Amino acid sequence: MKEEKIATRQSYGETLVELGKENENIVVLDADLAGATKTDLFAKAYPDRFFDLGIAEANMLGTAAGFATCGKIPYASTFAVFAAGRGYDQIRNSICYPNLNVKICATHCGITVGEDGATHQMLEDISLMRTLPNMTVISPSDDTQTRWIIKEISKINGPVYVRLARLATPIIYETNQKFEIGKAIQIGEGTDGTVFATGVTVSEAIKAQEELEKQGIHIRVVDVHTIKPIDKDMIIKSAKETAKLVSVEDHSIIGGLGTAISEVLTENYPVKLERMGMKDTFGKSGKAEELMEYFGITAKSIMGIIGTGTE
Repeated sequence: MKEEKIATRQSYGETLVELGKENENIVVLDADLAGATKTDLFAKAYPDRFFDLGIAEANMLGTAAGFATCGKIPYASTFAVFAAGRGYDQIRNSICYPNLNVKICATHCGITVGEDGATHQMLEDISLMRTLPNMTVISPSDDTQTRWIIKEISKINGPVYVRLARLATPIIYETNQKFEIGKAIQIGEGTDGTVFATGVTVSEAIKAQEELEKQGIHIRVVDVHTIKPIDKDMIIKSAKETAKLVSVEDHSIIGGLGTAISEVLTENYPVKLERMGMKDTFGKSGKAEELMEYFGITAKSIMGIIGTGTE
């Protein structure tokens, strides 16, 4: 990993500008948070294709659905707690049910929102979004991956939910890295354990991998950037080849990445999976790094699970 850190919301905003230049059908909608979601960059470049709907998230998503029926490719953005929470009915009935080509790019997800506190820390959005028919759910881990994903989803038809973070995280991948929607990325060949991670927790898993290596414990990290459709083959392969399985996410363990992996294992290769994340609780106010430590989703926590079998 590189020392340079970039928040995936920043990568999103910058890539939207590039995408807008390449495709005139791209329109961007926001709900009075353009500065925070970084869609203000698109607004400055293409003011005639940017629409701020104000603090009216349901209306924003309904409008996005309308744009999609007219052949436009709408990218709708706000904080995850407002997108998946306040806008759930519109996402379900106005976007997913008619299978419309709307890209929902939700920023400020998970406890890493930090000082904004529990009311703004969306820990249930993966669970909500992955249960919806026709919805693709993606959680990128770094700048490189985010830039690829934002452009790639413009090429596929149908609803997409992209989960983006406020917290700046290390750059993991080189610009020539190959990605594919629905295909997880294996980092390392270790057989002592597999850590399935997504979003901001991927860099933590890699840190744990590097430290464990010094102790003679060799694990692999699997970056599950696509939660739905999930990479069943990678999960089964890792279960067969490694001694321990761990999932880690900045999300509730109920319905999130760990649950999605457990469903695959239960149906195909039943083995134990340790799930790391928020355990049926709301978040708290505090600095992002402190909250990650408090809720046990850091490299140190991962090392504890892999090394002893219990946190």
